[in-house]
Amino acid sequence: TKMVLGSDIFGKYRVEREVLDEQRLEEVTQRKTYADTHPSLTERLKDSLRCTLPKLKRSVMSSLPVLYWLPKYSVWDYGMPDLISGISVGIMHLPQGMAYALLASLPPVFGLYTSLYPALIYIFFGTSRHISIGTFTVLSIMVGSVTERLAPDMDFLKRNGTNITAELDITARDSYRVQVAAATTVLGGLIQVVLGLVKFGFVGTYLSEPLVRAYTTAAAAHAVVAQLKYIFGVSPTRFSGSLSLIVAGTLISSFGHLNSNFTIAVVGEIPSGLSSPSVPDVSLFGEVIGDAFALAIVGYAISISLGKTFALKHGYKVDSNQELVALGLSNTVGGFFQCYSVCPSMSRSLIQETTGGKTQMAGVASALIVLITILKLGPLFQELPKAVLAAIVFVNLKGMFKQYSDIVTLWKSSKIDLMVWLVTWMSTLLFNLDLGLAASITFALLTVIFRTQLPTYSVLGNVPGTELYVDIETHREAREIPGVTIFRSSATVYFANAELYLEALKEKSGLDISKMIIYKRRQEAKQKRRERRAERRAKRQAKREAGSWRDTCLDGDVTDKEEQRWTERENGTVFVIPTTPRTPDGHCRWEYLKGGDPDCTSIGWISELQDGDTTTLGSSSEDTLSHDLERVSLGSLGKWTWDIHSIIIDLSTANFIDTVAIKTMKNIFQDFCEIDVDIYMAACQASVVEQLELGGFFTESITKRRLFASVHDAVIKYCSVSLSFYL
Repeated sequence: TKMVLGSDIFGKYRVEREVLDEQRLEEVTQRKTYADTHPSLTERLKDSLRCTLPKLKRSVMSSLPVLYWLPKYSVWDYGMPDLISGISVGIMHLPQGMAYALLASLPPVFGLYTSLYPALIYIFFGTSRHISIGTFTVLSIMVGSVTERLAPDMDFLKRNGTNITAELDITARDSYRVQVAAATTVLGGLIQVVLGLVKFGFVGTYLSEPLVRAYTTAAAAHAVVAQLKYIFGVSPTRFSGSLSLIVAGTLISSFGHLNSNFTIAVVGEIPSGLSSPSVPDVSLFGEVIGDAFALAIVGYAISISLGKTFALKHGYKVDSNQELVALGLSNTVGGFFQCYSVCPSMSRSLIQETTGGKTQMAGVASALIVLITILKLGPLFQELPKAVLAAIVFVNLKGMFKQYSDIVTLWKSSKIDLMVWLVTWMSTLLFNLDLGLAASITFALLTVIFRTQLPTYSVLGNVPGTELYVDIETHREAREIPGVTIFRSSATVYFANAELYLEALKEKSGLDISKMIIYKRRQEAKQKRRERRAERRAKRQAKREAGSWRDTCLDGDVTDKEEQRWTERENGTVFVIPTTPRTPDGHCRWEYLKGGDPDCTSIGWISELQDGDTTTLGSSSEDTLSHDLERVSLGSLGKWTWDIHSIIIDLSTANFIDTVAIKTMKNIFQDFCEIDVDIYMAACQASVVEQLELGGFFTESITKRRLFASVHDAVIKYCSVSLSFYL
């Protein structure tokens, strides 16, 4: 390779190498065989079961990341930043934990439990250094929809003998709702652990950013509705300053006796001490499995997105599968301590990162703040009005409501992403959160399928003086190679779009293969009939020589009449000849000729002939179908050839190919070969070549000599174009 730098700001290069087809490319690069790159199942099983000391160490370190960073922890460098960060996040945990418990339709104290146990578990198993595990708005709403569905107020009205009173047994209702929330959380955690162990961490990628943002925006609307019953109970005076609303609200309520004088709902008793663990009610698993799966997926999607954001900013790696396991264990263990589903909170994680947090030791400090509150400071929050907690929820939802501006942004950037956003938002509002999530994911996947089914098909032309090939419809300077059609699809070819791919190739090449092949076979049948007639004439000639003059005359009359009939019939055949070059919009000017000789008298001119156009011409065809086939037949099916002799299929966009696509490619080779058009493929990835080999694509007639390293190699090798035309 020789590099030549010009005087301008652009560099130039000149490459001199041999033209490489697939077979020669494999020889030059010494490509490994399929067996070399894909070990057998037995070998992989042996390797997975083989235990060595380094492998055991890596396995333990990956399962317990705390063993990697804790021995290296520097108290001098990280101690104070983590302590300050942990205290700040711990203070946020207190109001958020109690407020979000209301969203889950649980007593506020269980929000504090949820802010304690899962965070401690994540410290040992998590790989992110900056996310803050605990309560989160969306998950709290999702849990609340489950608890209120399985434990509605109507099921807990007190009975006075045989009569049902309007008084609600709040203690029994809350106790059962805690059981429902714990069972759902444990089941969701187990689902996350299993997905992580089977390396299913990529599942979170199916939740695109527009989907997640629309989902959280709609969930915020659910949260607003859920808090209206609390927010309209009292109008606290607004104060400025950090946490002033929460300290001030509690004091006003306590000294004003709002609960007793004005029946304003307050937090109520917060029991001191920690509750003992208990096994969740497994009989509820069957009723909450759908909700548990939705909680597992949504929680993981939020966790991995936040984790990767901070990891990218600070230069470390987050293991998606280990994050699933860590989050699952946090939920599973937390469920035994009456916690509900957790995931990172954006607001707390930002505080933990911006206040200088370096490791998950900040999570230890925040957990200690929550623990001290539960053990000693709980009574101080008993008189806190629930309306204040509802107001806290409203404030935390402010960022989610700002996401409505996504509509304007997506309208300008991507209409399809906008559709995903709107459908997600609407389905989440109209349906429950779990059904809304399922409908949203389904619609998002359908948009991907539709986009692969309807890709952009283009004919490529050469940029003069280069080896570059671009779409001739979108680039003015691109020049189509004479006699060559270079065809490319913007998506990979597979079963869902294979038929559309074939139809697009026919349209772009201007050759209606199906009708042409049928016509060719009819011509072959006519030829066979002519041969049979010639044989019969020879036999009759022999009879004339041996028979009487009368019989000879009669046979001669019959033969002459039959020959005249076939001659008239063949003179009715119509051929189509292109008389002008193809324009950028794909149109040509065609001349219709009658008879088997292109030099016959012209019947007429048809401008911009399109597929399906009809013209009534005088011919003695046997039926309407035969007439149509004769009318639209092209050159070499008569006595001439058309202007396309080669088609190059650019497969650079294909990352896989299935059996249906392989059959389609075979059909393309066979069909075009019947009308003397050569087919070549270019820029196939190694994995695609392997799949073609395994699918039995290569035969004696279709060899690797028809596959090329690039489009330019195919053009130079087989399309009879001088190299100087390009370089």
